[in-house]
Amino acid sequence: MKPNSTGSSPEACKAAGQGEKTCPVCQAWGGLSGPGSGVGSGVGPGSGIGPGPGALVGPGPGPGVVLGPGPRAGAAQGPSVVPEPGLGAGVVPGPGLGASAVLGPGPGAGSVPGPGAAPSPGTGPRRGSGTGPKPSESTTPAPALQQKTQPKPTQAPRQKVLVTGGGGYLGFSLGTSLAKSGTSVILLDLRRPQWELSPGTEFIQADVRDEEALYRALEGVGCVFHVASYGMSGAEKLQKEQIESINVGGTKLVIDVCVRRRVPRLIYTSTVNVAFGGKPIEQGNEDSVPYFPLDQHLDHYSRTKAIADQLTLMANGTPLPGGGILRTCVLRPPGIYGPEEQRHLPRVAGHIKRRLFVFRFGDRRARMNWVHVRNLVQAHVLAAEALTAAKGYAASGQAYYINDGDSVNLFEWMAPLFEKLGYRQPWIQVPTSWVYLAATVMEYLHLILRPVCSVPPLLTRSEVHSVAVTHTFQIAKARAQLGYSPDKFSFADAVEQYLQSTTRQPSSSTARTLLRLLLGLLLLLGLLGLALHFLGLQPLQVTVQHL
Repeated sequence: MKPNSTGSSPEACKAAGQGEKTCPVCQAWGGLSGPGSGVGSGVGPGSGIGPGPGALVGPGPGPGVVLGPGPRAGAAQGPSVVPEPGLGAGVVPGPGLGASAVLGPGPGAGSVPGPGAAPSPGTGPRRGSGTGPKPSESTTPAPALQQKTQPKPTQAPRQKVLVTGGGGYLGFSLGTSLAKSGTSVILLDLRRPQWELSPGTEFIQADVRDEEALYRALEGVGCVFHVASYGMSGAEKLQKEQIESINVGGTKLVIDVCVRRRVPRLIYTSTVNVAFGGKPIEQGNEDSVPYFPLDQHLDHYSRTKAIADQLTLMANGTPLPGGGILRTCVLRPPGIYGPEEQRHLPRVAGHIKRRLFVFRFGDRRARMNWVHVRNLVQAHVLAAEALTAAKGYAASGQAYYINDGDSVNLFEWMAPLFEKLGYRQPWIQVPTSWVYLAATVMEYLHLILRPVCSVPPLLTRSEVHSVAVTHTFQIAKARAQLGYSPDKFSFADAVEQYLQSTTRQPSSSTARTLLRLLLGLLLLLGLLGLALHFLGLQPLQVTVQHL
């Protein structure tokens, strides 16, 4: 049985004749429904915030959420029509890191009933006692859904958000932008941000897998941006247990605590890799491109992000204790660039300085997308707005590809970096199959030597695919439903800013040694490939037939 490629729900697996027990997404979703769940059968042993023997949220709201066009303006997905507070009545472009939210409740915006309050009219029955803040909350089924709900006096809307992964580049940029607009922002991360906190932001040093810390941090929060993840690039991509624990386990916990803390909005930062796994995609969109089969992903990061992506969409519509529902959406960006970006550009620049990028590979026509951090911040702010009553809950249960709106060839796009560093662009064309085989060997070498020393791979197999195979995505849905309008940025400007913040260092003897080892390895792998070819084994034929 193949994994649930549509990513809808356990019910969809059954309808398709697939076994729930062998689907990783269904297994993860099943962990959201045991004793101790916030919306499950009851509270587990221990404190009111303990997970109990089971995990997170109960069975999904109906058949789940299928990727693609969903209910639009005015369609409340779930049994409740209680409006949630928004970041504001609208979003306007502002200075700084991107779009800024205009604070204040939007038209008709209210707040979720406080502790001990009875559910508002129109609120459907709850799915169990949950772990709400007050044991006195009523569990009596509410009247049937009405065409209209009478306005009631409500408490002031919450204007507080939490950003997991807030110590990283995107999370910190997002939090800073929101704080500048007047929102109270909590940044949660294990790693302290290297930048100075803006007024209106608070940093909590905690693990996203720490339930108690997460529960405390979410007190009074009206929206969560779940940005935290692990294993995106380099040697991190090979740490399976850590990646699984953070990307899947952490996401499950965030969903659970959002429900128990009655947070009405959750935005998950996913990746284009949930759909891309090495096969060409040209101008794909949310309807035409399904999830890449989970059992065929080459790296743990992409596989676990796909599971977390589906779990977030499946959680959309989950009833909240005391009234209201959880509304979720997913954003899928490609690689991120911008001023002070600390992952992609410095890593590539380091390889260039060590003369490790003297070769190129793949089709010169292969193209991909990138996104500037300010555009991605804009998309997050707009997505949060589109989960409010003021915007008709347009983003509820939806996924969006987010990029700059342009497609580029990686080597051509990186030309300003080579030029400004004073190095010649890659001039040795190497067969992609050789590079793929070299990446495979380097991955295994890293894993074998990891207990003794660190040998980070120059490239991983999934990164070879990203460079050599076209994978581009449309942003029409984000434009139409979110009002997303990416600004134009130059990668050359980001390179200039990077160079201003670093000092150029000459190549060391270690770098020259690494270069010799790399070239020797490529030669050895070429000879090995020829030998295997003559023996009739051809182990890479299936893998590289589309490269």
